Amino acid sequence: MKSGKLVLGPFQGKVACTIIELGKGVCGTSAKENRTLVVPDVHKFQGHIACDSASNSEIVIPIHRKGELFGVLDIDSNLFDRFDEEDRKGLEDFVSILEKGI
Repeated sequence: MKSGKLVLGPFQGKVACTIIELGKGVCGTSAKENRTLVVPDVHKFQGHIACDSASNSEIVIPIHRKGELFGVLDIDSNLFDRFDEEDRKGLEDFVSILEKGI
């Protein structure tokens, strides 16, 4: 988060969007609503931002520092319906550990 917007930080993959406003796309919606979003088909997500045309599903988990939104962990997949409840739980646990170090 910088100046109220999500700004691309460390990432791996194809060139991606570098700035996303809160409430825009899956990442911005997750950040604004402060909740994990599991999207089985990003093409059906209203307002989806197609940063990578190969992306078909997505999971986004908010990251906090000192109780404030710090950023999001965003993972895309070229497979539809790639992420499930087990992925959500495991990634939320991972982010919880990550938050202790930031």
